Amino acid sequence: MAKGKAKGPKGKKVTLKVAKNSIKITFDGKRRLDLSKMGITTFPKCILKLADVDELDLSRNMIKKIPDFIEKFQNLRWLDLHSNQIEKLPETIGMLQNLFYLNICNNKLTAKSLPVELSQLKNLRTLNLGLNQIDNLPTTLGALKELQEVGLFDNYLTTIPNSVAKLPKLKKMNVKRNPFPQPTEEELLIDTIKRIEALYLVDEKDLCGPCLKRCQEERDKLNKLKNAVPTSLRKPNFSSLMTPNSTAKDNQAEWR
Repeated sequence: MAKGKAKGPKGKKVTLKVAKNSIKITFDGKRRLDLSKMGITTFPKCILKLADVDELDLSRNMIKKIPDFIEKFQNLRWLDLHSNQIEKLPETIGMLQNLFYLNICNNKLTAKSLPVELSQLKNLRTLNLGLNQIDNLPTTLGALKELQEVGLFDNYLTTIPNSVAKLPKLKKMNVKRNPFPQPTEEELLIDTIKRIEALYLVDEKDLCGPCLKRCQEERDKLNKLKNAVPTSLRKPNFSSLMTPNSTAKDNQAEWR
């Protein structure tokens, strides 16, 4: 007799009673429904009756799909789905307008499974997409103007869109262990020289003692870098001018 196909792991069934008993009050008085580490394989539909919670933790389970009715959780400000087996996010996730924290790290997401509607989360401050299978980021994420922290580590990214890299409130972006192309040693040297020579130039006599010392140190570093670059790539040497630091530039009126 032929054997049937092997079934996946049978997950724990979450009842409404179990869910109600899993509600915790956070330090700032918000209601968090914590269903993490419960062996859940399917998003429990019964928690729709608790859709007024402020925070939802379904991390460290075996969930593969987030249903469209996630949009019913209109009060959600904090959603943790990390360490599941999620392959795609629903378009309705963009309806969670109060969300400021979204963690979908360590899943099976790809670039194609990130809906454009993610860009509608206008209040989002933290977005963790690390440990997935993403090879490029949607440029539409540049619409998340409140974003402060982004996790992109352990993916397949080779570039970061300018719209994301230049977000106005961005403070932290973790892009470790992605296959970014490595610049050549020559490119690194040229880039360093460009950054140094972009500073304001003044005559040596116009500098105060401490500023002059700092500038001399910077000039020595610049000369060492120039000596390391092939002759054909060298720029003109302004021997009578100095490169003061930005603090000295701000106080240039005092030099005169």
